Amino acid sequence: MFGGDRLSRLGHFSPQFPDAEALHKGLAHWNHARLAPTAPVDDWREDLDRERLMKRLEGEFIEAFRAHVASLVDKLPEDPEGFVAWFEALKDHGPGQWDPLFDWLEGEASLEDIKWFLTQEAAGEAGFDDLVAMTQVKIPDRAKLELARNYWDEMGRGNAHGMHGPMLERTTATLGLTPTIDTTLWQSLCLANTMTAFATTRRYVWHSIGALGVVELTAPTRVSCVDAGLKRVGVSPEARKYFALHAQIDIEHSKAWNAEALIPLVAEDPSRARFIAEGAVMRLICGEQCFDTYRAHLWAHTHPLVYAAE
Repeated sequence: MFGGDRLSRLGHFSPQFPDAEALHKGLAHWNHARLAPTAPVDDWREDLDRERLMKRLEGEFIEAFRAHVASLVDKLPEDPEGFVAWFEALKDHGPGQWDPLFDWLEGEASLEDIKWFLTQEAAGEAGFDDLVAMTQVKIPDRAKLELARNYWDEMGRGNAHGMHGPMLERTTATLGLTPTIDTTLWQSLCLANTMTAFATTRRYVWHSIGALGVVELTAPTRVSCVDAGLKRVGVSPEARKYFALHAQIDIEHSKAWNAEALIPLVAEDPSRARFIAEGAVMRLICGEQCFDTYRAHLWAHTHPLVYAAE
């Protein structure tokens, strides 16, 4: 099977959502609507009915995905330090690491190629700051404090101009990008849907901590390539600031996350290690299938196939 379609048969399909593309676009639109601030409405009961349907679809997908990665997390170290060593090894040996797409973006891609890539990435961006904020609810104190420190950095330490989310939005605006759900590949939406499911569902809180932690662990090498590619094609330092910042700050974020969140959480309850590991591996696989699909588009200029459930 084409690498970008690794997850295409996971989940519950129906006439309304007959394939992976329909499922993940549906989930993405639902996530966008349900997380947006709004006012009370008279038809809130209909919203609850919709919520029940979509939460069921979300759960079916996540549970199928968990089964898909089960063999990859079968033999985890039981001690906290051993587990973190296993976790940190994902940087070199995890799914999707050192994908050739990023060397190409750094050294060969045109401005239009990079803009297409960033449009896909921006549309699939779930908002790291919000994911951290939702994940930290009621978790143990030491880990909660680390997530709070991470969140404060995401908030620009109180400086609006330094907030990471708006910083990325300024980049997309400067480059004239117009990301939308309906023009985004389902693989990118799948990544955002997975991260949102983890952060908004309390039974997946340890998965969310693993997924967020592995982003901090693995992102610096990729974003540094994107920053270098943007510089090569003449994009201004201000428009590249988001990528240049994360190429550096995420290195320290990862060290602190592993020491102050992962180690104490696993020390307190070793059963959490498997869920943290599942979340990390699932996040990396989501990235891997995005990279495969992006290459198929950018290098072969063909629209990736979408496989319906059989």
